[in-house]
Amino acid sequence: MSHPARRFLLSFTAVGALLALILGLGVASPPRAEAAPFRVLVFSKVTNFAHDSIPAGIEAVEKLGRENGFEVEATEDAAAFTDTNLARFQAIVFNNTNSTPEKGDLLDAGQRAALQKFVRSGGGWVGLHAASASERDWGWYEGLVGAIFDKHPAVQTGRVKVLDRAHPSTEGLPELWERTEEWYNWRTNPTGKVHTLAQIKVRDGITGLDEGVDHPWSWCQNYDGGRSWFTAGGHDKSAFQEEDFLQHVLGGIQWAAGNKPGDCTATKTGSFQRTALATNDLADPFELAVAPDRRVFFIQRTGKLKVIDQTTLKVSTALDFAYTPEMTSQSDGLLGLALDPGFEKNRWLYLLHSDKTEKRLNLSRFTVSGTGGGTTVDPASEKRLLTIPTLRGEGRANSHMAGSIAFDTSGSLYVATGDNTDPFASDGFTPIDEREGRRAWDAQGTSGNTNDLRGKVLRITPRDDGTYTVPAGNLFAPGTEKTRPEIYAMGMRNPFRITTDLRSGALMVADYGPDARQAKADRGPEGTVEYTRITKAGNFGWPYCIGDNTPFNDYDFATKTSGGKFDCGSLVNDSPNNTGLRELPPARPASVWYAYSASPEFPEVGTGGGGPMSGPVYDYDEANPYPTKFPEYFEGKWFTYELTRQWFKTFSVQEKDQTFTDPRFAPARAGDLQSINPVFGDMKWNQPFDADFGPDGAMYVIDFGLGSGTGRGGSNDGAGIYRIDYVADAAARRQGDRESGQRSRAADRGVLQRRVRAAGR
Repeated sequence: MSHPARRFLLSFTAVGALLALILGLGVASPPRAEAAPFRVLVFSKVTNFAHDSIPAGIEAVEKLGRENGFEVEATEDAAAFTDTNLARFQAIVFNNTNSTPEKGDLLDAGQRAALQKFVRSGGGWVGLHAASASERDWGWYEGLVGAIFDKHPAVQTGRVKVLDRAHPSTEGLPELWERTEEWYNWRTNPTGKVHTLAQIKVRDGITGLDEGVDHPWSWCQNYDGGRSWFTAGGHDKSAFQEEDFLQHVLGGIQWAAGNKPGDCTATKTGSFQRTALATNDLADPFELAVAPDRRVFFIQRTGKLKVIDQTTLKVSTALDFAYTPEMTSQSDGLLGLALDPGFEKNRWLYLLHSDKTEKRLNLSRFTVSGTGGGTTVDPASEKRLLTIPTLRGEGRANSHMAGSIAFDTSGSLYVATGDNTDPFASDGFTPIDEREGRRAWDAQGTSGNTNDLRGKVLRITPRDDGTYTVPAGNLFAPGTEKTRPEIYAMGMRNPFRITTDLRSGALMVADYGPDARQAKADRGPEGTVEYTRITKAGNFGWPYCIGDNTPFNDYDFATKTSGGKFDCGSLVNDSPNNTGLRELPPARPASVWYAYSASPEFPEVGTGGGGPMSGPVYDYDEANPYPTKFPEYFEGKWFTYELTRQWFKTFSVQEKDQTFTDPRFAPARAGDLQSINPVFGDMKWNQPFDADFGPDGAMYVIDFGLGSGTGRGGSNDGAGIYRIDYVADAAARRQGDRESGQRSRAADRGVLQRRVRAAGR
């Protein structure tokens, strides 16, 4: 046994002799010190490559113990792995242990059984770096670690994306953690099997990584009755001198020992449960909102405002605009829904709906009566705040109506409107047809027009009397010639879903793009869609620029000839259909953009159609008593989803400015995108269409169903309204652990049988 000064493995004989000596001499026992909150065993045996950071790791954990009130014993001797000895500890740290079957395992069969019993009895395990390169033929151990080391590229500098800002091992770390590391590839990527705390930022250009965009670096899990925490850091001894890395390890030890709480299931597959609230007789379900009493209000484009009583699951109709099939044959109808921030007292809700007579959209407030299944809305309670003229009946201009509405915490109401332009005669590029009689084919008269409310996100503040004021900070000050003061963001094509971040006040927009299947040098880029986080008023470029301010070419539809590319920084709207300013504000780029083909900037979004949808930003409330609310891990994360690619993802946004020492890394600014990660990966969707959090901290989702909607009052096959609860995969975990235990025990028996046969030969 090496490191004898650090072992502190005193025998009961020695303790008994010392106690007898004290009593025999009549010396009073010293006052008993307070018991340490827990005891940790640091195990550092290697049979393969020995990292020179092992002594530094031992010293670091001992120092952490002294400073944080827990006891530490250290050994390289596997004889410490007995049931009796391990029962004295709350956590075991595998400190850069390393082994191969060819050179010998760390533990024999009895010692392995003791480790299993320790974990199954609720013990904690902590792995540092090469702990993942140990016991490679032991299936149970691979499950305990989470992943086994495969290979590593050369040591180089990169960054780690710290995804979990709540776990004690990562809560205080930099959001982007710059490190010079020996980066590990895994035999099997553990994403979804464990809870990922931090990922490698693969796009930093670290060569030799092969796990894809979801490359975990640190994680934790509840495993086989115990707790497991792992970090791939700790290759170099200098890591154990870094304050951030020491805090990282400390939090991992404290959590594994049960000394500090922390959720380790938030990103594991199976952690969420989807419950159907309504699946019958849904005709184009469009947008939803959840009342403080958990009633779910949702609208159908065909004209009905419906209410789900979650106690009885009864679905009732509170209001019906009774649109005709002709009215909803394109994109007209009941389009937007929001509850007033004071709904619990004033009972007001807001609807964006097509006028049945005039060519316009109406933004109206209504008053709700009744409760539960008896909820009704009196049409006579309508207070019309705003009207938006449209080009209904001219070409297919009404194919883009957008319609989403949302409040922020200051009481301002945002209203998304589409460009109301026929997109089908521009070859999938920008519709800027300036010919006589073609105004319905020219988005310069709508999105690019500072004096028009279409192709915009409007921002107003409703008043109690049913009127509104314009808040300060919109794009154009009231009274500015040839502008509308309601405009907050212009240059939108079809901002189909908007949400607001209740924490920061930011506006989150998903904007649909044009349909060109490939770029053309003299026309413009491949069809591109956008997610944009907006913190101040601006112009976002359509119909001149898109994505990362990629310009289209000017185009003469009469002669079918292309002109030069638009200047996104100095846009001029000289269309005869423009009634607003000629010189426009400079275009601003999207936060995330992608086309049909693979995105080099954002490979996480995949390939396929383009149907971006902006979901909510989670605002965690510790005092919320709902038992299956989403966990704190998701605090501040922007939930997005894709209609055509059928996924949900979280966008993590940089909270603070950061600078880096490596000149390759540009400064990160607050509000920048930090990470894109999958969520609900085990759930299948037809067309996820709307999503929002309720006051209970659960998420509510509309699945639009199959096809493009009937528009004629019939049912959308496969449509549904769902609630998603965080269930921490308790049942699945128990079953999975039982199955894992059965598989690993069978694998262990196979290993022993092979060894016996080999010994016999």
